[in-house]
Amino acid sequence: MADETSARRRKPAPNTTTPPDSDTAESHDEKPKQQQAVSKKQKSAQEKLDEDEANSSTVLDIFRLLTFLILAYCGLSYLISYGETYSLGLPNAPKYLKVDWWKKQLRGPIYLTLDELAAYDGSDPSKPIYLAINGTIYDVSSNPGTYGPGGSYRFFSGCDASRAFVTGCFAEDRTADMRGVEEMYLPLDDPDVDRHWSAAELAELKKQERAAAEKKVHDNLAHWVNFFRNHPKYDFVGYVKRPEGWPETEPRRKLCDQAAKGRKKRVVSGK
Repeated sequence: MADETSARRRKPAPNTTTPPDSDTAESHDEKPKQQQAVSKKQKSAQEKLDEDEANSSTVLDIFRLLTFLILAYCGLSYLISYGETYSLGLPNAPKYLKVDWWKKQLRGPIYLTLDELAAYDGSDPSKPIYLAINGTIYDVSSNPGTYGPGGSYRFFSGCDASRAFVTGCFAEDRTADMRGVEEMYLPLDDPDVDRHWSAAELAELKKQERAAAEKKVHDNLAHWVNFFRNHPKYDFVGYVKRPEGWPETEPRRKLCDQAAKGRKKRVVSGK
């Protein structure tokens, strides 16, 4: 009885653990796969971030190097030229590499009356040479042979000679009053020619001629305005101060002889 009881005691107890069903097993198998996929995505994102940071760092390093080289170049030029230029004395150096240009930018535009502007005609070597066109003043000191005393364009210095730029009368038209300049482009009236049109037709024709003449004056003056505005050697200085009511406060000027001689008779076309 004791042996039988003992054998019964040694008999292993039945395994009561419930075997996992198929769904549970599959879910356990999928977890490592999902974790691996997430890990790969995280790694890929990290690698991309590292690559972007590396590219950004490279661009920043290049920018720093270029900035250093430019500053070193300008500083060396400033020392060698004793503060005259940042461009090692290059003849066609940009304006922004010149010390005087920066001084003028910091100073801002100046405003001069015609009497004040007249003092900058080049007769005083201690002063720059200024000229104005259409109310804007430019420094033309870099070309004293042309705009200084004895120069072929000395008539433009120390004044606003916008009218002379169009008419070609340098000595006579040292003024910015453009009233009547369009007449130099208008045809002369001639009874023998004008009889080919009726009164209404002639009036309309003259209206068109005047509009075309005014456009020529505008385009001609604009050409010279742009010439000085875009010239690499001539610096903007400021503006001319005009009296209130100008130019109506002054008598209307007569067309200069040189411009008047260029006028032609009206041409009959299609008659």
